[in-house]
Amino acid sequence: MTVEFGDAIAPELNNAVIGLDIALAAAEPDGIIETVPTYRSLLICYDPLETSFVQLVSEVRGLLARGLPAQINETATWRVPFVSDPPFADDLPEVAHRQSLTEDEVISLFTSVEYQVYMVGFAPGMPYLGGLPDALHISRKETPRPQVPAGAVMIGGIQACIVPTIVPSAWYTLGRTPLRPFMPDRQDPFLFRPGDRVRFRRVDVGEFERLARLGTQALLSMVRAAR
Repeated sequence: MTVEFGDAIAPELNNAVIGLDIALAAAEPDGIIETVPTYRSLLICYDPLETSFVQLVSEVRGLLARGLPAQINETATWRVPFVSDPPFADDLPEVAHRQSLTEDEVISLFTSVEYQVYMVGFAPGMPYLGGLPDALHISRKETPRPQVPAGAVMIGGIQACIVPTIVPSAWYTLGRTPLRPFMPDRQDPFLFRPGDRVRFRRVDVGEFERLARLGTQALLSMVRAAR
């Protein structure tokens, strides 16, 4: 079953999706196998031997009628270090040229706002980040790059992302972080959750290399504010 809240990428719609997801988890109705939050809808997978579609619709409508959580308390805030110097910022000059900005202005704008994780998908653990400043909204490349490395910090359209594994992409690489959104040998392999907040902190190459040498837990303790 899919519960749709609208047809656009907007924070208020995404907040409603996450609110319903949290409310369902707290209510624990029978038969739900998993839920999948997206930009503006929530997919609910259920076992028809334990509940019916009609019963599930009734449960969801009841939750919506009672009101969804106004504050999302189960989310984390992350301060993500990233380097935007050569050779890690492949597309920074092109973005600056296309947006009629200097490279420093691009990075200053990019790091000036707090992003919200709208959804996780495409590749395991990959966060789609809303809140990109209007001046950085940019159409995707006509020709995708066949391989983008893990840790790449990218923008495309009206969003940003952090690449978890090597992927092809038509988005623009502004830099790289030592943080990995997906690590299968970690106790919880997926770092980000829908509703999490992300701010980017620019570091130089030396600091990036130092952070990359840290153990996973040490790095996480530095970048995670709360959950």
